[in-house]
Amino acid sequence: MTASIDFKTLLEVLDGIPVGIAAASQDISIYSNRQGLAHAALPAGQRDAALAGRTIDVQQLSLSIGGVPHQVRLSLDVTEQRALEDDLFRRAYFDDLTGLPNRGLLERSVAALTASDREQTFALAFLDLDGFKNINDYYGHAVGDALLVKVARRLSRELRPCDLIARVGGDEFVLLLSPAGPMEEIAARVEHFLARLKEPYFIEGSEILTSASVGVSLYPADGRSYDALCSNADRAMYRIKGTTKGSVQFFSPGVDHAASERMKIEQRLRLAVRDRRLRCAYQPKVDFRSNEVVGVEVLLRWIDEEGTIHPPGDFVNLAVELGLMDEITHLVLAEATGAIDRIDGAFGAASTISLNVAARQADEPVFMRSLVDAIEATGCAQRFMIELTEEAFLSKSRFQTQVLPMIREIGARVSIDDFGVGYSSLAALADITADEIKVDRSFITAIHQRPRSQSILKTIESLADALDMSIIVEGVETAEELVYLQAATRIRLAQGYYFAKPMFLDEITTRTPDLSLRQPSVSSRSPLVRAVGYRS
Repeated sequence: MTASIDFKTLLEVLDGIPVGIAAASQDISIYSNRQGLAHAALPAGQRDAALAGRTIDVQQLSLSIGGVPHQVRLSLDVTEQRALEDDLFRRAYFDDLTGLPNRGLLERSVAALTASDREQTFALAFLDLDGFKNINDYYGHAVGDALLVKVARRLSRELRPCDLIARVGGDEFVLLLSPAGPMEEIAARVEHFLARLKEPYFIEGSEILTSASVGVSLYPADGRSYDALCSNADRAMYRIKGTTKGSVQFFSPGVDHAASERMKIEQRLRLAVRDRRLRCAYQPKVDFRSNEVVGVEVLLRWIDEEGTIHPPGDFVNLAVELGLMDEITHLVLAEATGAIDRIDGAFGAASTISLNVAARQADEPVFMRSLVDAIEATGCAQRFMIELTEEAFLSKSRFQTQVLPMIREIGARVSIDDFGVGYSSLAALADITADEIKVDRSFITAIHQRPRSQSILKTIESLADALDMSIIVEGVETAEELVYLQAATRIRLAQGYYFAKPMFLDEITTRTPDLSLRQPSVSSRSPLVRAVGYRS
């Protein structure tokens, strides 16, 4: 049963609803409720009209009553609804940190261009910041985020109105240049972007420098879909990042071939790890003043299906990128632990055992906990030296507060490998005390003929003395280099082919009593090589 309502009550109800209602016939107003009167000044049929800071949606309906035309205006305050819609759209299509379009909006924009009846060339430039992780590690994530915001603003200011820039990943941006001119013009524009990026950024009192590597693909030559164009630009970017960072690479069939070859290498490396075709080689560390072997560095070698021996420089970076290094490092430790009796027989029970750990691994407390526990389980943790490049020491957070105490707790020691070629040697050493500095071979090669390298080595030597660290030089290959070290420095420890090349276990014979080193002679090899049984 329907209850009846009088006319006055009906008008009161209509005045109370949030929808504005205004009715007219032949341009003469015949009714308006309270909201209808409030919205009377707004033009009919206008969506999202503004009134006193609110957003009003106005719709016009035409009705025929008794053959007489009537116009009815309905108006509604949609301020909150539009704000919610805008927020949802922003969350769906814009990056929260930089405010730039995200991958979703970029994909829609490219799809609109490819679906256009008027086909025109456009370019996708995939841009990846170089060394951004190091900046994050050293300065902290707040500074890293601030850098990304400044990069976004700087790039945005260089765009034409018809271009678009999107942030598609942590430190990855994509430029949509549409329309695109000749390749030379595109290259010049991208180079301009790179030049602007290389200008310094001032954040929280620090001057920060960065660069970017860029891969470019062109529509329709390099693909007719978003996925194809992005994939090819990404391949080109990784190609240039692996050769000349801070540069531009256009996609080409050669780049595609290189990507295919890389994939083959990836699969071969994965199989090598699975099938245990990675082996350890051992290179002595020598006290060339007391004529004793004081330690041995465990070096990684990959023996492929054809029997070719690959040094770590050929595959370690790829292994890190593929997430294989944690497993590989544990395999190296296991082999070295199983070879301790052979090591003791060849080099002495007091010799240290140095293991290399990638910087990315050193910044992961969970992995380092597992490695430290495995070293402690050997029962001779005090013999182990963990070698880390300077990059690992840039992290001002987890390495110092979590990882370094783990290593100290079990009595193992830490060496800064490749010292002098990293990012911020003095700043790192001011925060972290290592046990050993290993001077990079680039300073030792032909040092007797290079005054600048001599001066640098003396400075490093003084620095090590001041910080109470031992110092070892690597890459000693000639008698002249050794003579210089003996005569012009106080350094005692060295490593290099002059003394012995890295050796597999089956190339090491039992240590002989006589490990004395003769006076250097250019024409003959050190007796240390014979003492440990290296077979050339």
